Amino acid sequence: MTPAPGAGGEAKRKNRRRRRPAGPQTPTSTNSVAATSATTPNPPAKKIESKKPKRHSTYAKRVDEVSAGGLVIDETGTKGLLIGRRDLKDATRERLLWSLPKGHIEAGETPEMAAIREVHEETGIESEIARELGVIDFWFMASGKRIHKTVHHYLFRKVGGTLAPQITEVDDVGWFPLEEIVNLLAYPDEKKLIAKSGELKV
Repeated sequence: MTPAPGAGGEAKRKNRRRRRPAGPQTPTSTNSVAATSATTPNPPAKKIESKKPKRHSTYAKRVDEVSAGGLVIDETGTKGLLIGRRDLKDATRERLLWSLPKGHIEAGETPEMAAIREVHEETGIESEIARELGVIDFWFMASGKRIHKTVHHYLFRKVGGTLAPQITEVDDVGWFPLEEIVNLLAYPDEKKLIAKSGELKV
C-alpha cells in the first residue's frame, strides 16, 4: 500500500535513520549496489598538485666589440663622406640610412689604423686622420647576444682614392655639404657626436 502524500511515514523512517549512531553499518541486502556503496568508506581524495612550468633563468651572453671610423672631409673642406645602407624596415627597400663609415678593429691594429682601413674599404677613399672626434658606446641584441659596442671616431682629410661603395657591406656612398651632415645621419649617437664637434676643419 502506498502511503498518501504527506502521510509522514517516509519522513519518520528518514528521521529514524538520521538518529542512528555513527559507526559501521551492515547493508540490508547483498544485492543492492546502492546499499553497498553507501556503507563502504570512501578513499581519501588525492591531492592534485598543479604543475607549474619551471622557470629557467637564461641570460644572454655579453659580447664586447670595438670599431673605428669617422667623418672624411673632401679637398675643398666643404663636404663630408657618408655611407648608405638600405633600411630593412622599409617595405619599398628604397630608403637609405646614412651613417659614418666604420668597422671592427682587427688583431694587431690600433683604432687609428682600423679607422683608415675601414674608410678605404667601405668608400674607396684614402684618408689620413686630422684629429679625434670622440668615442661612442651602445648596447644592442644580435643572434641572442647582448652586444656592447664601442666606436672610436676621427676626423679625416681625403688624400686619394675613387668613390665606390663596398659591394658586400654598403649600398651607396656620397659627399654631402657639411651643414647637412647632422640632419642626414640616421643614428642619434652619431648626430650628437658631429653636432658637438665644433667646426669641422682639417
